[in-house]
Amino acid sequence: MNRVILLGRLARNPELRYTQAAEPMAVCRFTVASDRPLAKDGDIKADFINCTAFGKRAENINKYFAKGSRIAVQGRLQVSNYTDQQGNKKYSTDVIVDDVEFIDTKAEREAAVNGGVAQVPAAQSAPATSYGFSIDNDSEDEDLPF
Repeated sequence: MNRVILLGRLARNPELRYTQAAEPMAVCRFTVASDRPLAKDGDIKADFINCTAFGKRAENINKYFAKGSRIAVQGRLQVSNYTDQQGNKKYSTDVIVDDVEFIDTKAEREAAVNGGVAQVPAAQSAPATSYGFSIDNDSEDEDLPF
């Protein structure tokens, strides 16, 4: 099984290009910075993982995500090799994207794409964890059967 799930932030703006084929296809390359578990000394380290998306998904990533945007990516790992201009063999490891999900709120996404700061009224903002999920603290546990 070859399955990758990433949660992190875009390390730079996505790069969108089109193939030279008779029917050009969109190809979007981007890098996800994903934090490693905390080390014993408290240092936070991140892995910078190269990702590639194709077609309409590539166009949407380029349109709706920008540097700093939180993103969840699902895909598969692919190792490629090539020979550079000096004749050296190089290897590249990328995640080929099958699915992406927004982790930021709509206002945060729009601000990131437009290069501004999100202006979300306090009444509309919901408490969120670092993973973008909100928690309903008003729910009653008394009705649960366990």
